[in-house]
Amino acid sequence: MAALSLRGAQLLKVQTGSTSALANVLPSCNYASEVRPRKIDTASMKRGRGGRSSFSGDVVTVFGANGFVGRGIANRLGKNGSQTIFPYRGEHYKMLRLKVTGDLGQVLFCPMEIKDEDSIRRAVSHSNIVINLIGRGVETSNFSYEDVNITAPQTIARLCKEAGVKRLVHMSHINAREEPEKAFLPGGSRFLKTKFMGELAVRSEFPEATIFRPSDVYGQGDSFLNHYFSYWRKNMSKGMPLFGKGEMTVKQPIWMSDLVTGIMNSLYDPAAIGETYEAVGPDRLTQAALLTYMYGLTTRTKEAGTFNITELMMDPASMIRAFLIGNSPFGTVNTFHQYNLDRLERDSISDMSEGFYPDLTDLGVKLHTLEEKMPWEVAPWDLYSYFQYERPEEKPVAAPPVHVTMEQERKLNQKRGLGPIALVPGLM
Repeated sequence: MAALSLRGAQLLKVQTGSTSALANVLPSCNYASEVRPRKIDTASMKRGRGGRSSFSGDVVTVFGANGFVGRGIANRLGKNGSQTIFPYRGEHYKMLRLKVTGDLGQVLFCPMEIKDEDSIRRAVSHSNIVINLIGRGVETSNFSYEDVNITAPQTIARLCKEAGVKRLVHMSHINAREEPEKAFLPGGSRFLKTKFMGELAVRSEFPEATIFRPSDVYGQGDSFLNHYFSYWRKNMSKGMPLFGKGEMTVKQPIWMSDLVTGIMNSLYDPAAIGETYEAVGPDRLTQAALLTYMYGLTTRTKEAGTFNITELMMDPASMIRAFLIGNSPFGTVNTFHQYNLDRLERDSISDMSEGFYPDLTDLGVKLHTLEEKMPWEVAPWDLYSYFQYERPEEKPVAAPPVHVTMEQERKLNQKRGLGPIALVPGLM
């Protein structure tokens, strides 16, 4: 039996098992599918003064580039002249919009499956920076929380170390704990528990990795604003069911662009090597105050009868709806915005800092407040967006968000520690 091999422009026929000199030469042929460690110092190839038509000297692989945060990272990388590699699974059409983030030849795409190590190895083999933004708030029949939050990050970290990658960025969650706080699900959120285990897995394979622990991230095309303004999140009376009516849960959301700035700054900060950063916004307020402000910006108020907060634990219909949607094989991301029981659990606990990790201000990020950014972000949901006011003073003005003080938060935590009795109205 003969084996065929293409060398140069000639098709060579070699007998299988041959010990000729020709057969000994063939293994040294260069194949397009081979993956070799980088031997080129791209930093010495910098060209231009910066910008999309220059080359920064960095080749960056971004896993999850077509996601919410990934699109912002892709734009910033193209803006500073980095060559980018965007791995993707499934159809390539969803990636085409990222082609314009960089100049001609600077944006490359690579098919990938997180369970196929060779495809991951190809994606990182030429990069000196890798950013892992792969994440999913709901489980599917193909990928569990363990697959997405533990196994995949660990595999990427190990292959990055093998390929000689210099910088690795990994995304976690502000409430990632070995034993997360519990609201109503037995054992707490599996998503948060696997996120914590994913941090340990990445550190074990790539100790120099930079880890970010963001809170809820809001912006255009997110799964935070879209989730809370979704028809499916409300109950039949147009109320918003929240655990403890949102009075015992404290949130600290962050604007997407601030998070992206922090990630970009960390790539060039030596102090960020092996560090973990808590990415939270400057405004800390109760969940009830946050939702009231968000809906107030869209001219929906309790006084007008267009917004109301109800008790989640007294709303079995919302629980059943979350369970059915979470187990649906359709529309979990773009229609239901990653809505399931675990999402309700995560939304029902406060954003708690560990107290010893640095935050984005240590990376030189100027954080933007809710009053600066939220009105623009929620404008598409304005109830009277097509109404023409005769005078500017006629347009309703939302009340500013009410921040929670340390003393108030301490009392809320004491109340929450009482357990289910704290949810009974009138007893506390």
